[in-house]
Amino acid sequence: MVPRVKICCIASEAEAALAVRLGASALGLVSEMPSGPGVIAEAMIRQIAKGIPPGVSSFLLTSRQDVDSIVAQQKQTGVSTIQLVDELPPGSHEALREALPGIRVVQVIHVMDEGSVEEATSVAPHVDALLLDSGNPRLAVKELGGTGRTHNWALSRNIRDAVSISVFLAGGLTASNVRDAIEEVAPFGVDVCSGVRTNGQLDAVKVEGFIHSARQGLVG
Repeated sequence: MVPRVKICCIASEAEAALAVRLGASALGLVSEMPSGPGVIAEAMIRQIAKGIPPGVSSFLLTSRQDVDSIVAQQKQTGVSTIQLVDELPPGSHEALREALPGIRVVQVIHVMDEGSVEEATSVAPHVDALLLDSGNPRLAVKELGGTGRTHNWALSRNIRDAVSISVFLAGGLTASNVRDAIEEVAPFGVDVCSGVRTNGQLDAVKVEGFIHSARQGLVG
């Protein structure tokens, strides 16, 4: 199976069109965050999401932790998938899925230690997919993604083997390491932001190189 490729931190309709043309399966649209790159206004997220063609998923990255607020964001932006970059209180995932039928819910797990494996297996039954990223929500100013750093892929592989839902791998991926990452973790998909940008702008050559390399790393 060829892994899906999600291009994150999409900043404009032009970037979205470029990523889709070059073969992206999903686009990440970043709403307000405590730190990290790619944040755009919800009005722009809505505009970009409206133009994404059928078959390509639109992911809203949200740092909000209350169900009503997240539901309001989805209604405002019209995305097909909610990507939760922070931990939610118990019962929130079920309430979110009930409030948003047909909208996929993806929980980010910041892979730091063995506790991340426990967190992933605990939340997996309540969401559609996991996204394994590098970050540290324990800091005073939370790191909730977009770090440009890799993490311990062995832990990510442990998570992938322990859950029965789709797993995306993120964190410091580039054209030069994505094939190795896929072979080690065997994810459903890979997610990239800084690894396909030059001076903050989406770089067509880097996108092409990343997608080509990702397609060489077949998942068995």
